[in-house]
Amino acid sequence: MPAQHRHTYHLALTGYPLGHSLSPAIHNAALRACQLDGEYILRPVSPDQIGEQLKNFAAELRSGQLDGMNITIPHKQAVVKICDQLTHSAQMIGAVNLLSLQNGQILGDNSDARGFMAALSHYSRPTRRALVLGAGGSARAVVYALASSGWEVCIHARRFEQASQLAAELAHTAKPLPPQAIQFPDNSVYLDSINLLVNTTPLGMYPNPEGSPWPAALPLPAQAMVYDLVYNPRETTLLRRAAAQGLPTIGGISMLVEQAAIAFECWTGRAAPREAMYASVNS
Repeated sequence: MPAQHRHTYHLALTGYPLGHSLSPAIHNAALRACQLDGEYILRPVSPDQIGEQLKNFAAELRSGQLDGMNITIPHKQAVVKICDQLTHSAQMIGAVNLLSLQNGQILGDNSDARGFMAALSHYSRPTRRALVLGAGGSARAVVYALASSGWEVCIHARRFEQASQLAAELAHTAKPLPPQAIQFPDNSVYLDSINLLVNTTPLGMYPNPEGSPWPAALPLPAQAMVYDLVYNPRETTLLRRAAAQGLPTIGGISMLVEQAAIAFECWTGRAAPREAMYASVNS
């Protein structure tokens, strides 16, 4: 009887730049832990080249040269055009970070929202009032995740009109209250009632780790858990300040690994080895 052929997984991440990415370490650790053959590699593409490269990625997915692909900034919206189908969350968020081939069709998904909520699920809050900092691609996923899970969400961005636009675009996903844009410190009374503060901006990320999205002169909300999506450095200026104030914190590694686990399960059909995936970035 001939030996059974072992499938070799070809997985990749595209975005730009990618030098800081921890995704290869996470996914290659997962493949090893499940004793699967294959490799997860970086495929950086600059914004001026993404149009042509997307056609190549689509062809590789359809031919089986690629088993799956992650997309990161700044290409999460551009990649929508090569998808034959979008999941509900990708449609609602308006961005794709996960590609797979399902029944011959390229399926675009967004695992950021589920990855964000998975990391948050270990913590209970007596009330659900969140303030999201930023209005970019990551903020879209976070606001969608929170608003559709029953949180009251406010959005603050440097450009108030951008926060207002995001709130309006995701208003239909919310229950019971639609997201709203705010400016502070004008809303300091509201800030006192916040119990979740989420940074979705790159402020505080390497190579400028001294940065922070929160004004130095403004105290952090006294009852808030502080969740920073930045994962390099592990403890940002914002998280250090929160910890010094005695507030609970969550770093960006949690969301990074949880969204990777969703992708791994999509591509391989195997349960994600989360312990090995976390160990790959915490060692």
